[in-house]
Amino acid sequence: MKAVWYTKTGQAGDVLQIGEQDNPVPIAGEVLVRVRASGINPSDVKTRAGARGKLQFPRVIPHSDGSGEIIDVGEGIDKSRIGEKVWIWNAAFGRAHGTCAELVTLPVQQAVKINDNVSYESAACMGIPASTAYYGIYSNGSVKDKTVLVSGGAGAVGFYGIQLAKLAGANVITTISNDEKANIASSAGADKIINYKTGNVVEEVMEYTDNNGVDRIFEVEFGGNLPINEKIINSNGVIVTYGSMAEMEPKLPFYNLMFKGVKIDTFLIYSIEETFRKEILSGLSELLNQESLKHMISKTYSIDDIIDAHNAMESGSIIGNIVIEV
Repeated sequence: MKAVWYTKTGQAGDVLQIGEQDNPVPIAGEVLVRVRASGINPSDVKTRAGARGKLQFPRVIPHSDGSGEIIDVGEGIDKSRIGEKVWIWNAAFGRAHGTCAELVTLPVQQAVKINDNVSYESAACMGIPASTAYYGIYSNGSVKDKTVLVSGGAGAVGFYGIQLAKLAGANVITTISNDEKANIASSAGADKIINYKTGNVVEEVMEYTDNNGVDRIFEVEFGGNLPINEKIINSNGVIVTYGSMAEMEPKLPFYNLMFKGVKIDTFLIYSIEETFRKEILSGLSELLNQESLKHMISKTYSIDDIIDAHNAMESGSIIGNIVIEV
């Protein structure tokens, strides 16, 4: 099979290799998928660059997200699954072989059936971007008729987060940094869009909510935005967060949050609780099949252009998802 791999961490142009590898064979409990699209996420390029520690395996085929068709099954798996179109999650999490190859084997539950009408590109965005948004919006109870702030609404995760909150009946506020991103957030359905670079987020949120604040915050930058969020979160509100790069060890205003009864839910989408994982798999597959979600696939690369794709992800110049055609 054709594949991309690396045997040491470093810059994309220095470590990524493209060539032929032996075809994988599914063992008991696994399926073999012919990959059609491989999704790149920030975590993929950080792992390749060495920002996540030493290499876990002698050789790594990158990327956790993808889509394709099941072409073979291992012992114990019903052969009727052969031929299914699927989306893939966690292919490279704790495993040496991800989706940036023509073939991948993985546990059967990590290949989720979808309808033939679903595009491979959109299916390749479900594993990390859409799943992160699904957990962030739905994991702490219903948001129907609640006011939800989605931080960074033009990002790959925030774009899905706005849509999921609106589908659940929430009133959605989001923050962006320029007019282009405002248009993206608007297309996702945000009710109130705030440019945090030119406006005062606290003042605009409180004015918009008649000084009530927000019930739920879905936060990409916990530490950096904490001085704002502690002021705008309602009593018994929830801050759900999956990142804090600007302030990696934030000082917590404990009593301000405690007296409001605020719950803080930090999570890593790779290792969420199994019951909610099943809900995500079912929920996202249904939304995909019904074509209920918009997808922001901003750039598609050939597998032969993998170095350019990784460099584009690292540069931060592309808004939205990057997908590799395999």
